[in-house]
Amino acid sequence: MQNDWLFIGVFLLLAPIFPALALVIPRLIAPKKPNTLKSQTYECGIETVGNTWVQFRVQYYVYALIFLIFDVELVFLYPWAVAYKQLPLFAVLEGVLFILILAAGLIYAWRKGVLEWF
Repeated sequence: MQNDWLFIGVFLLLAPIFPALALVIPRLIAPKKPNTLKSQTYECGIETVGNTWVQFRVQYYVYALIFLIFDVELVFLYPWAVAYKQLPLFAVLEGVLFILILAAGLIYAWRKGVLEWF
């Protein structure tokens, strides 16, 4: 039992170290000679024309959120579908309820006009 907690403790101690190293090491070894050429925006080797700050329509973000929701749904449903035949009736009903809730959300978004492209 203590061995299990030891592994968790070691993981919790080491887990923040790797991202910290990934952030600190490049700062230590990167050259620090700023100039105007390095500060310019780089677009495929071509000099930029006009303002490089472009605002995207909110509609793109809505599509991204809907994609993310249904992508996460797939992550939850894949193991459920693999073990479908061995699951008890309660687990099957939970999976069906999950699908129905997501379908209701999709129908709601569709009726609100969220999926229409302007």
